Amino acid sequence: MLIKRTLSFVAAAAVSMSALAWEPSGKVECLAPADPGGGWDFTCRSVGNVMQELGMVDGTVQTVNMAGAGGGVAFAHTVSKRAEDNKLLVAASTATTTRLAQKQFPGMNADMVTWVGALGADYGIIAVGKDSKYKDLKGLMQAVSEDPRSVKFAGGSARGGWDHLKVLITAKAAGADDLPRIPYLSYNNGGEAMTQVVGGQVDAFTGDISEATGFMESGDLRVLAVLAEERLPGKFGDIPTAQEQGIDSVGPNWRGFYMPKGADEASKGYWVNAVDTLYASEEWKKVMKSNGLIPFHPPAEKFDEFVRNQVQDIEKLSREIGLLK
Repeated sequence: MLIKRTLSFVAAAAVSMSALAWEPSGKVECLAPADPGGGWDFTCRSVGNVMQELGMVDGTVQTVNMAGAGGGVAFAHTVSKRAEDNKLLVAASTATTTRLAQKQFPGMNADMVTWVGALGADYGIIAVGKDSKYKDLKGLMQAVSEDPRSVKFAGGSARGGWDHLKVLITAKAAGADDLPRIPYLSYNNGGEAMTQVVGGQVDAFTGDISEATGFMESGDLRVLAVLAEERLPGKFGDIPTAQEQGIDSVGPNWRGFYMPKGADEASKGYWVNAVDTLYASEEWKKVMKSNGLIPFHPPAEKFDEFVRNQVQDIEKLSREIGLLK
């Protein structure tokens, strides 16, 4: 199953950057396939900051937001307009493989880009506004089971995307029927979705822990459950898991990058090693700890295989839940 396979990899050793012949000069672009405020935006900005801090680039790492089609606009842009760009990284995650698995990028597939690497995993959460009548996940899911239309969920992925899937996986695990009738409202990013929940327009948020940190710290958002096998470390340790509440739902979301397929082999090698080096750094460990990321870094030679396997697993899961015929 995709969750067990996701967590079976171990971190690869860092490789010296100085041994590589090609290095980027000038501006590097990191494409975040959503508006500011979501997980892809977080990936680009956090990685860009650490790369500059570690001196991996001599210029800047500019985050460019390109929302649309659940990541499809950025994927198509990379494939059709930037196919040989050596200095383009694109933020990716389980949301990306979900859209590919569900054939939501028309005419495109995972083979059309180069998968660079992952830098950690971000666990899914289900949360409500501070004044919500729902006090725990069990109560929320009981309401869903009694009437699938009674609870509206908001997330930053497209309908049928990873945020939506997390709700359906959780509802199914809680014994709910008629899953397609559960209302899910899609927004351009997690920040926008949380604003709707905090404002009381929508009942619950489905997303990832790193997206919710700000709203949690302000007290505007209450996380009912983290979709992990065990509680997260550090400041997130007070959040109960879904499993603790009798609902067997787990949803890790890896965070990483792809780049253009037609880029030079030397540049591909550079960025693969850059991700290895960054992942091993103390600076990145601090970012992971403060944002609730857990270790996840498949060896470079295994990452492409991991992506293909996850696409297959999510396609199967989507059929089981009724999102794919």
